[in-house]
Amino acid sequence: MSLLLLINKNIYQKGGGESFHFMIKNSFIPVISQKKKEEENPGSVEFQVFNFTNKIRRLTSHFELHPKDYLSQRGLRIILGKRQRLLSYLSKKNKIRYKNLINRLGIRDSQIS
Repeated sequence: MSLLLLINKNIYQKGGGESFHFMIKNSFIPVISQKKKEEENPGSVEFQVFNFTNKIRRLTSHFELHPKDYLSQRGLRIILGKRQRLLSYLSKKNKIRYKNLINRLGIRDSQIS
C-alpha cells in the first residue's frame, strides 16, 4: 500500500530577458506506508532499510529534475551501499525476515551473498 506525501509545490522563476528557467522546489514524493511507528524499533534492521529505501526513492525523484547534481549522486551511492550491507547481514542471520522485507518494500533480491 502506497501513500503520496504532498509537500509544498512552489514554482520559482529564474533568468532574465526572454528565457526563463523553472525550478520546482518540492513535488509529490511516494512514501511507503508503515504499520505503526510506535511499534517499530528504530534500531532494527528492517526499520533502517525502510528509511534508506525512502531516502533512495526521494533522491531518485530528485535526479529527474537535477541530473547533474553529482554530490547528491555520491550520497545516493553511499546510502545504497549501507542498505546493501544491512540486507546482506539480514539475509545471513534470518532468511525469512529478509524475504518478507524485500517483498514488502518491492526491492530486488541481491545476487551477491
